[in-house]
Amino acid sequence: MTGILAAAATALLISTLPAPVFAQVTAFKQAVAEAAARDADIAAYYRTHDYEAVWTEGSDTHRARRAALMASITTADKHGLPLARYDPTGLMATLKNAKTPRDRGLAEVEMTRVFLQYARDLQTGVLIPSRIDSSIVREVPYRDRQTYIADFIKSEPMPFLRNLRPRTLEYNALMREKLEMEALLAKGGWGPVVPAPSLKPDAQGNAVVALRNRLIAMGYLKRSNSMTYDKVMQEAVRAFQQDHGLNDDGVAGAATMSEINKSVETRLKSVIVAMERERWLNKERGARHILVNIPAFTAAVIDDGRVTFETRSVVGANEDGRHTPEFSDTMEYIVINPTWTVPRSIVTKEYLPSMQRNAGAAGHIDLIDGNGRVVNRGSVNFSRYNARNFPFGMRQKSGVRNALGLVKFIFPNKYNIYLHDTPSKNLFARDVRAFSHGCVRLADPFDFAYTLLAAQVDDPVKFFKAQLATGRETFVHLDNELPVHLIYRTAFTTPRGHTQYRDDIYGRDAKIWDALSKAGVALGAVQG
Repeated sequence: MTGILAAAATALLISTLPAPVFAQVTAFKQAVAEAAARDADIAAYYRTHDYEAVWTEGSDTHRARRAALMASITTADKHGLPLARYDPTGLMATLKNAKTPRDRGLAEVEMTRVFLQYARDLQTGVLIPSRIDSSIVREVPYRDRQTYIADFIKSEPMPFLRNLRPRTLEYNALMREKLEMEALLAKGGWGPVVPAPSLKPDAQGNAVVALRNRLIAMGYLKRSNSMTYDKVMQEAVRAFQQDHGLNDDGVAGAATMSEINKSVETRLKSVIVAMERERWLNKERGARHILVNIPAFTAAVIDDGRVTFETRSVVGANEDGRHTPEFSDTMEYIVINPTWTVPRSIVTKEYLPSMQRNAGAAGHIDLIDGNGRVVNRGSVNFSRYNARNFPFGMRQKSGVRNALGLVKFIFPNKYNIYLHDTPSKNLFARDVRAFSHGCVRLADPFDFAYTLLAAQVDDPVKFFKAQLATGRETFVHLDNELPVHLIYRTAFTTPRGHTQYRDDIYGRDAKIWDALSKAGVALGAVQG
């Protein structure tokens, strides 16, 4: 097969040259053509550039390019990238051993291959999201590989490579956290775990000392000799709870203790996965945009990088078919006093079995025919139907009992996901808020609406309440449509520089870490 490729590459190279310059086909160019034939993009680039060297000549420009690439791939692991994938030691040996024009041609293409791999990994991630989990439906902003080479040769080598990474404050903060976690790992972590399932204020003993020492190691408590769970320790526990999305009562209950006892390795994995996810979203997000963090159970409005509004949310339950997907879209309009057209899957899986047992079940929701007309349930023999042949739909009228509450926020998408109000307000008091069929419920939907409408009406509160008072379903289009990003981050940073952690509610991060590990990403320990 190699011989066939080499022959084809050589023939292609010769065919691109006019007959008078046939003799100019060098061993170097023939080797480049042969090696490049294994990669269509690399072959196309060299073919259109007369097989000229990018890396392997003796000029200052080529030396600078080589040095920049070698320095970048040698430190690729600081970005949580798989160092072995770029094999800097092997690449350096290939360059040193390139004694003949043919050797140099083969080394030339190998450098380009490594460059393209590193550039794409750093800019848009090591993994393909949808292959990891079918609910990660994010469209990664992949770039034409040939443009990497074309733009690189027109740029200063090191700045070009450095600027491929996400240029967000979040990515930089995650890198700092990664370095700190690695330094902690080298020192042995946070010390022994707390040998107690829970602890209450005023407790004493060895478990309290272990809790004290662990909080000190984590940076939540100043050095102390106290052996009592006193008020100072309560405040430290409260700060820890706030950074981990827990009820901040200052009591080290079972949930809090479980988080306190998690290892540095566990947190480091979350940070590396978050960096990979940040690369998947390496694009302009909008000066004003909406950010929904699924495992943090929050929805926020971001203006010029600042959180200007945030509310608690409820997301999809951890059950098959109910996970909230990850993707980006554009919010176009608000619906006040919405009706709810029940998704087909809910009609057939949940309501049809109930109506087969009792025709009056879910009586607050209308049964409708194909023309949208309300059907008298007494005229329907529900036992005749199954999920495949049930000919009716269901629709709930506007009102306070409506499953969508009194307002919903629409960014049309094929997944039928949107943000909305809910009559089930009690769920927002829970630490873990995964209960919906996939859509995102908001704890403060009216305030969220006011924030969005403030950009286009003088008195958003008055405007909204006036529409609400009509009781009619009303569509309000946004003058400035907003990007919406549904993300999944179990590690993320705050404006104050703290890193917060959340549970991997759907197990997606575990899948991503497993895939990164198989690709060659490793947990590193560095000396502080």
